[in-house]
Amino acid sequence: MSDAPHVTGPAFVYGDGVLRAEGVALNTLAEEVGTPFYCYSTTAMSRQFEAFSAAVNGALNPAPLVCFACKSNSNQAVLATLAGLGAGADVVSGGELARALSAGIPPSKIVFSGVGKSVAEMEAALDAGIHQINIESVEELAMLDEVARRLNRRATVALRINPDVDAGTHEKISTGKAENKFGIDLPHAADVYTRAAGMDGIELCGLAVHIGSQLTDLAPFREAFSRVAHLVGELRGQGYQVHRLDLGGGLGISYDGGPPPDLDGYAAILADEIAPLECETIFEPGRFVIGNAGVLVSRIVRIKQGMSRRFVIVDAAMNDLLRPALYDAHHHILPVIEPAGDAVLKDVDVVGPVCETGDTFAEARPLAPLETGDLLAICSAGAYGAVMASDYNTRPPAAEVLVADGEHAVIRPRFEVKDIIARDQLPPWLSAPGGSGKGPARR
Repeated sequence: MSDAPHVTGPAFVYGDGVLRAEGVALNTLAEEVGTPFYCYSTTAMSRQFEAFSAAVNGALNPAPLVCFACKSNSNQAVLATLAGLGAGADVVSGGELARALSAGIPPSKIVFSGVGKSVAEMEAALDAGIHQINIESVEELAMLDEVARRLNRRATVALRINPDVDAGTHEKISTGKAENKFGIDLPHAADVYTRAAGMDGIELCGLAVHIGSQLTDLAPFREAFSRVAHLVGELRGQGYQVHRLDLGGGLGISYDGGPPPDLDGYAAILADEIAPLECETIFEPGRFVIGNAGVLVSRIVRIKQGMSRRFVIVDAAMNDLLRPALYDAHHHILPVIEPAGDAVLKDVDVVGPVCETGDTFAEARPLAPLETGDLLAICSAGAYGAVMASDYNTRPPAAEVLVADGEHAVIRPRFEVKDIIARDQLPPWLSAPGGSGKGPARR
């Protein structure tokens, strides 16, 4: 079978002929919950978080703060699971800040990143007393200083540096090159640090860097961390204290069966470049923790034979999982019922029902024979899946389920169409008394 199950990790394996999540049969969940639905493994996410934490703890002293990147998956059950393991949260909006706090993550373990923080979001962060705010421009620095002074507070701040390092990842998730919108350009960093140090509303603690997402080559990390280390030496030489470094996230996962990033190699880079600085450190993994801990289960609506291609049309769509349409991303696809070992594979296109040609999960993918009504699991869907979902085409996004040691629970039920429609409000001229819906006469 071309789409080997090992890419989902040991939490998702075939047992008694059925793909299972920690022993729970995915076809049983489909009957109970309906399709499409996301299924997350507690074991898988916990194992990944603990492996990452152990690697960075072994390389650095004092022990780093590991903040889960909420943008990758912000479901309350996911956040609460990781909070129970000691995780903090990296948030990029006021909404994510509220989610992290609601899930039980202490404010002292929350970092607020992002280029577009509003005054209201700054106020919320200061009121909550979070660990750190990452500042990405001179203009943002001035705004936060004004907000903090008005509230009679001092904002604990790290300056996010743009080191102009090409991470070699997809252009839409690259964040560390000079042409990207993120961070303060490295040549200007010392001047901005000087300016920040003189602001009454700012408590300057150090630097932050994040060069992109889904990195599997470690060389860009070494280059970026080396440049940050050099800047630390320069600032300390000018008499400034730099006692904290936020080193972001970015470690990727294997979507196509290739080797995952080498955690030991990543730790060795930290030991070489960062450990000698003797700084507090923060890390913000997201996809590395949750990506392979989730699958999207979908049912085949029909199979259509075209002139040159065979289309497997499923009930999941780009509104449920946007990554293939947005990034041309590859996701392994597995039949939930295990095919026979000698099954003859045929190339098919796996597509959704949305009225967009881009609503395609796989093209010319060799899969075992399939029939209408069969279930498919789209793998490595735990990160940037449900969190990016929409109700495009007035399609209720997929439900979400968490499994743990043979148990399961719905952690976000599927919305109904009436709930989506109920969010709309008619203006007075279209809503006549009595609900007739008659509008003004047209001329």
